[in-house]
Amino acid sequence: MNITIIIPTYNEAAQIERLIHHLRQYTQAQILVANSPSTTDNTAGLALTTGAEILNCPRAGRAPQMNYAAEQTTADILYFVHADTLPPASFMADIEQALKRGNDLGYFSYQFESEKLLLKFNSFFTRYDGLFAGGGDQTLFIRRTAFEQLGGFHDELRLMEDFDLVKRARRAGLKHCLIPKNALVSARKYDNNSWMRVNLVNLWVFLLFHCGVSSDRLCQTYRKLLQTD
Repeated sequence: MNITIIIPTYNEAAQIERLIHHLRQYTQAQILVANSPSTTDNTAGLALTTGAEILNCPRAGRAPQMNYAAEQTTADILYFVHADTLPPASFMADIEQALKRGNDLGYFSYQFESEKLLLKFNSFFTRYDGLFAGGGDQTLFIRRTAFEQLGGFHDELRLMEDFDLVKRARRAGLKHCLIPKNALVSARKYDNNSWMRVNLVNLWVFLLFHCGVSSDRLCQTYRKLLQTD
């Protein structure tokens, strides 16, 4: 399977080494760290020491960074992973099997790196495909042909770029799947904010997105209501 793993980063020095070490346990695939030009920490240096390739992206933002990385590889399969998320140990075999079944793209369920009961409740529902499925925490694999057919991520989106891509894929009739094996996701957002606050803000921003509210307003709303650092 000719696959490239793409990790968009912005000040992820605290996370990046752990993720790359984790990935290297299970694959020798190309790993591209698509680093933001706004990064001020040592994300790039740490990623290099752990065997990843660094791309100094010309534009900041997850969508343009991931698109830029996709342009730099000839891999048939693109796998997008956030820096604070660890794919399941079987991710390579799972992706390969999903593609053999004819899927064009897919994503995993997830659990939070926390023993808090409310976060276990949240995680439970990621095992079901539907309107709320396809977010970046679930990691996303996609055939290059499908990615190019969709025109990649929309560069102008500062939030929800992953949901947007999956939404367009469904409309285009591309075959997709949810693999019920858990990625492990950082709970840092919930540690910095209350469970109720994060869920209400996420729901509000999600509804605004589906109502066609501009990306700038979504980003302003999200940053105003949540502590994200």
